[in-house]
Amino acid sequence: MLLLPDLTPIQWLLVITGAAGIGITKAGFSGVGFVHLLIFAFVFGPRESTGLILPMLVVGDVLAVIAFRQHARWDYMRHMLPPACLGVIVGALVMWRVTDDSLFRPLMGWILMALTVMQLAHMARPQLFAGAPHSRPFAWAMGLLAGWTTMLANGAGPIITLFTLAIGLPKFELVGTGAWFFLIMNAFKLPFSYALGLIGGSSLALNLVLIPPIVIGIVVGRWLTHAVPQRLFNAVLLVLTAVAALRLVWG
Repeated sequence: MLLLPDLTPIQWLLVITGAAGIGITKAGFSGVGFVHLLIFAFVFGPRESTGLILPMLVVGDVLAVIAFRQHARWDYMRHMLPPACLGVIVGALVMWRVTDDSLFRPLMGWILMALTVMQLAHMARPQLFAGAPHSRPFAWAMGLLAGWTTMLANGAGPIITLFTLAIGLPKFELVGTGAWFFLIMNAFKLPFSYALGLIGGSSLALNLVLIPPIVIGIVVGRWLTHAVPQRLFNAVLLVLTAVAALRLVWG
């Protein structure tokens, strides 16, 4: 029998909110992207939360692929997937060595801070990376970085966004390619997270309970994309994320 973790009512409210945030993000409202990472990191600890979130991300990825599967550009994914898989392996080795949350907490904080700055730079100057070369070394560099950050912090979204911007993908191809990429990468990460002890009976039970909020989040996310000025909303959330990331760094 799978047993749920023992959480307070406030913690339950937070994790339900975090699960809904996963769904909102997968629906294309990207400004929520780091909120669920921080919520689960503060409730369960940064290291343990990476594995706990992973099955929920796979659920969201499957739903995103169902919606956007026909828009994927497999020619670009073939360049990105090998270095990204290698980056995941490197990230898993780091997590194997860094088992103390007091050490992993600032590492995750700095990663989220760097990704937040990257996302803010992209918002301020959308064409900042548009002139990057369409070369194999560029794809390998971005793939390695994406694999490493997604294993350590489930936070490769901004890197993939910048890569797809640099190669000039149209909007729907960007979303479709990203949906397939993250489904493949997150599925690839599952055995590593299990071997690291980050996925178990208690976490899987919580994952099952939080599937409905993910689905609700996807519905809400589709509504938000039409009802809310995303640029302003994203900017506010990213500033709050930066503050929370600094708290992870300095405890």
